[in-house]
Amino acid sequence: MIKTEGVVARAPAMLSQPTDRVIVHIVDDDASMRGALASLFDSVGLGTQTYATARDFLNARLADNPGCIVIDVRLPDMNGLEFHAQLIQIGVRLPVVMMTGHGDIPMSVHAMKRGAVDFLPKPFRDQDMLDAVTTAIERDRQRRRVDDDVSQLQQRFETLSPREQQVMMLVTAGKMNKQVAGDLGISEITVKIHRGAAMRKMNARTLADLVRMADLVKQRSS
Repeated sequence: MIKTEGVVARAPAMLSQPTDRVIVHIVDDDASMRGALASLFDSVGLGTQTYATARDFLNARLADNPGCIVIDVRLPDMNGLEFHAQLIQIGVRLPVVMMTGHGDIPMSVHAMKRGAVDFLPKPFRDQDMLDAVTTAIERDRQRRRVDDDVSQLQQRFETLSPREQQVMMLVTAGKMNKQVAGDLGISEITVKIHRGAAMRKMNARTLADLVRMADLVKQRSS
């Protein structure tokens, strides 16, 4: 059971905002723990979905909502650490909070190395779980903001003509206009025209902005 130790669960500042789209996924074979956690998260306005096994979660159709996954290490069909590794392998990007009644230091280190936000031994205080889940949700929000920014940059990049894309990538790789002209077999003035068009379409105010954008576009396509 969750151990409160007299601590009254307080909703962190970020949870004062509308959270109807946030979902905390709870994976634990203990029905009483699933219910207790669902009630705890509901008390601060967080939506929940519960699963008794790892397979139940893997078979579920997940909405693309911000949130996180709370996983018990001791699951009937799969070790929680193995489950976490499988989530990473199949591309589930929701942050993970691990919990266990049988944890030890090596397990905790292993979980954190794989990117778990926190590793909570049972029994834990309500506030410790809320803090861990809040951190996980904020991490997911930040990741989604970055994804949105990169997606917008990719959309802008696709509005560039093939030649403008070539010029942008060569210029941001550190080549001078003269070198770019030689590489592409065009005049230097044409390079400047394409470079200016690329900066305008990408909403880049400086060359440094354009370099940063080019790096993000390359990361997206790699």
